Amino acid sequence: MYEHILIPTDGSETAERAVDEALEVASRFDATVSALYVVDTDSVGISLGAEQVDRIRQGRFGEMDDLEGRASDATAYVAERARDRGLDVEEHARAGRPASVIADFADDAAVDLVVMGSHGRSGLSRVVLGSVTEHVLRETHKSVLVVDTGHAGDDAEEAGGE
Repeated sequence: MYEHILIPTDGSETAERAVDEALEVASRFDATVSALYVVDTDSVGISLGAEQVDRIRQGRFGEMDDLEGRASDATAYVAERARDRGLDVEEHARAGRPASVIADFADDAAVDLVVMGSHGRSGLSRVVLGSVTEHVLRETHKSVLVVDTGHAGDDAEEAGGE
């Protein structure tokens, strides 16, 4: 049923918590796994100069050690766990609007399933924060498995509780 599974990652705990579930599905179907790190060019443009942003948009991460390191660490986390399960895995890094890049990658690479984490936020925090996962759901025609990585105590903390 699934031959190629995409696991987008930004190296966050939310992304990492979704990896095990994604790899469980991949193991069941002996699927190839692609780990994808996307540099959000809209958000890095705020903190970097125009020349650096141009390099990022052109995919020249090798010229920016810190950025290349973050991308490599994030995809390596997925790759190591996939290899531990005997799965074929590819690591990729791209630049652009994350949801669009993920959706385009899924189409171009003939991905059958995209597996992503979500904090499981609702209400105002969801509207204010936005969600790459939610945007991917809107922008792709591929199947998307959303792994709720939130915890029961998260809502209380967001509302000011402890």
